[in-house]
Amino acid sequence: MNKTFSWLKVIGTVAALSFSSFKVAASEFVVAYDGFYDRLKVVNKGEFQYAQVNFYLTDIASNEVCTIKSGKIITEQQEFDLTYTEQAQLLLPFDKQLDTDKAVIVVQPMNPKHDCQLKLQIEATQLDEFILTKANLFALDQEFDELLSDLSGFFVSKLMWFLLPEQKGVVLKFDSTDAMSAEGVSCKENRCFINVTDDWEGDETRLSNNGALLSATPWIAK
Repeated sequence: MNKTFSWLKVIGTVAALSFSSFKVAASEFVVAYDGFYDRLKVVNKGEFQYAQVNFYLTDIASNEVCTIKSGKIITEQQEFDLTYTEQAQLLLPFDKQLDTDKAVIVVQPMNPKHDCQLKLQIEATQLDEFILTKANLFALDQEFDELLSDLSGFFVSKLMWFLLPEQKGVVLKFDSTDAMSAEGVSCKENRCFINVTDDWEGDETRLSNNGALLSATPWIAK
């Protein structure tokens, strides 16, 4: 992959998953907190051991990381420092009060020429103790599928299921290239695409790998 889930834009249009964002200055990115809260609420309601919804800023024109110079969470009454990473991931609290207070996120990009956009990504990053067995990969694939369905909402996942993209398996990102070699696995640079099938459920066969596992995302067919 990594497809950065551009297909979620289609689902977002149908299932009303859009964020409210606007510009108040040429290089300033502002977005309402309520869109984040709604998605974080979905994750918190589910029983997900690994799957997460993470939020990143990228430049619209180049898709490069929209490196953050500074950021704030602002309500009418209070102002808080925004927590973020070097990769412009927004580390937001799951806070009902911020939702109630109609908080907004205000970001100043490091590069004033960057026109930032929000990227929502389903992924798993806390994988230090993850063992690469077929059973574990099947469970991870199921978590991704469930989270995607939950985020899409009842209307799409139940009544308009044909609009959902096909999930073929998982994509694993390693700290080295050609990290895996096995049937049903294809690697490109440091990412390995794994076709997960139903007969992997309960199968404790371990897949050999080289290098450390950094993250996992769903493998979505075009």
